[in-house]
Amino acid sequence: MNTELHELNAAELLAHYQAGTLSPVEVVESVMARMDRCEPQIQAVWWRDRDAALQAARASEKRWQRQSPMGDLDGVPVTLKENIATQGLPTPLGSAATELLPAQADAPAAARLREAGAVLVGKTTMPDFGFLGAAPSSFHALSRNPWDLSRNTGGSSSGAGAAVAAGYGPLHLGTDIGGSVRIPASFCGVFGLKPSQGRVPVLPPAAARVIGPMTRTVTDAALLMRVISRPDVRDYSSLPFQEMDWHALERSPKGLRIGLWLDPATDWTVDGEVHAAVLQASELFRSAGATIDVVNDWTTPEMRLGMIHYFTMRCRVDLAAMPAERAARAAPYIHNAAEFAANLSPEDAFLAFTRLQQLRAATVAATQSFDFVLSPVSPVLPFAAEAINSGGQPLKDAHFTSVFNQSEQPAASICCGFSASGLPIGLQISGRRFDDLGVLQMAKFFESARGPMDRAWPMT
Repeated sequence: MNTELHELNAAELLAHYQAGTLSPVEVVESVMARMDRCEPQIQAVWWRDRDAALQAARASEKRWQRQSPMGDLDGVPVTLKENIATQGLPTPLGSAATELLPAQADAPAAARLREAGAVLVGKTTMPDFGFLGAAPSSFHALSRNPWDLSRNTGGSSSGAGAAVAAGYGPLHLGTDIGGSVRIPASFCGVFGLKPSQGRVPVLPPAAARVIGPMTRTVTDAALLMRVISRPDVRDYSSLPFQEMDWHALERSPKGLRIGLWLDPATDWTVDGEVHAAVLQASELFRSAGATIDVVNDWTTPEMRLGMIHYFTMRCRVDLAAMPAERAARAAPYIHNAAEFAANLSPEDAFLAFTRLQQLRAATVAATQSFDFVLSPVSPVLPFAAEAINSGGQPLKDAHFTSVFNQSEQPAASICCGFSASGLPIGLQISGRRFDDLGVLQMAKFFESARGPMDRAWPMT
């Protein structure tokens, strides 16, 4: 076999397991060896247990030998973002301020993966409390972008994005409250899906927060969605379970009306190389028969200010709930946000909520007449690894992504090109609420129309 085992996608692994031509033990050993090689540079994984992973792989091997797999992902390696709880392990939330208590139970997504037979090979890093679209954390070593170690992975699913690009097995889960799956997917040149709010059960439930797959292929993301979208009564806000044919990915965009949102109504502009790559990507949809119409930016400064007030107040409330000595260990950017929020009045806090509702309404109104909307994921190329943002206006880095968390619509990031310096660029494909399968179908179309990436995966 010419391809290294850690490079095989989940669909390929399952076919090999079924045929008896590969063992889950061989695959997990290959993934662990890959981590041994790359982790000193990348620092994507904060916890892994080689013995436990191999024990799970050996159990899977025996099941496959009997032709009685446990579930849809038996023996396939997976990593989880560290805020997705796994029983017996602490969830630091990326912050030195967090009390390291073992989780009492698996979170819903972790439980579904365990039931499906997936092998947990590691838990990936995040910035403090998932507050950034960047990697720096007060708890973890700095995660770095495998395409260029001087560049940022994006955030807050920082380690997950790096783990996919570096080849730490095929399946990875992140979380997204403003772009935290899609931004690292964009920066690391991989595929990431933010499902519709409530499609994947979450614990604890939270407004705008979702769990989504991060993979190298759209097909692998669909395999993950089939498992993690299964119901869990602990998430009282989840959608009613809907049996979907996640394998039905082939679909032409012919006859569809697709919006193109490229230019923000702000005092900054999208990087020229990002702008050109997204525009070129839209032409593949047009040439396949879709109608492409420009969408003007529907966000306002007041809406964006409401988001800033809401999330900075969250930082203030979180810190205030901790003993002072623990709160002091949080990253400076958390304290800066809390100090900003200290100047807000009760009226400001209420208005923040009102403005988020206005943003939700405006996003639905602006996009509802389109089958799908294309846009950049990030308006900039991956910035310096040590930076907490690209500079400029607050929420600039999540300008194109955060709106779809508020509107609860599904949105994906897929690589649509590279800068002259070799950095990945992400195309965002968003759909109407509940049309998660449609977003995957359009991503699959683009993946096929684009063809294989014109360069090898990094650190080969």
